[in-house]
Amino acid sequence: MASILDILNTPAGEALIKSASNKTSEEENKVTTALGMALPLLLGAMKNNARSQEGAAGLNSALNNNKHDGTLLKNTDDLDMDYLHSEGDKILTHILGDRQDEISSNLGSVLNMNKENLNAILKMAAPILLSILGSQKRKDNVGEDGLSDLLGSVLGSNSKHDNSFLKTLLDRDGDGSVIDDISGMILGGGKSDKSDGSILGGFTGGK
Repeated sequence: MASILDILNTPAGEALIKSASNKTSEEENKVTTALGMALPLLLGAMKNNARSQEGAAGLNSALNNNKHDGTLLKNTDDLDMDYLHSEGDKILTHILGDRQDEISSNLGSVLNMNKENLNAILKMAAPILLSILGSQKRKDNVGEDGLSDLLGSVLGSNSKHDNSFLKTLLDRDGDGSVIDDISGMILGGGKSDKSDGSILGGFTGGK
């Protein structure tokens, strides 16, 4: 089943990892781990926000914006880190609100990474994430009332859009490895001291 972690095995994901590593001076494997934890968390936060009519309308409007139409995913040889950082700052403010600093601190502590670098990685990843969602939304002609299903699919918990999502993400046949240990820790099934078995906690409302 396709999930957001598959992006890490695509040219877009590899370019993001390399560029984020260069910008923050963090090792690429550490950036990969940070993204493996952060991308599902951001998706879970968006899914939680989209449960309200206002939140769903805001997300729908953002994904309809042409800058999130998926073009960014095709220009991986020339990712503009300053643009990603600036655009990502706006996106995270909408998605995480006043919890952004807390989340950066907590994830940074888990990864032994300073909060500033973790926050920079989150900001650079956010526009990529919205480009994935915007591209998928257009391919499947998803309206505002279908956003919850779309987000569930990209989280790997809903099969409705999986076949199309795989085509959106992968330039090859999809047999590349997914970071299963990270996926288990985030989405449940791995060792965790969280009561719901998931690092996402309240963002997704449990699984």
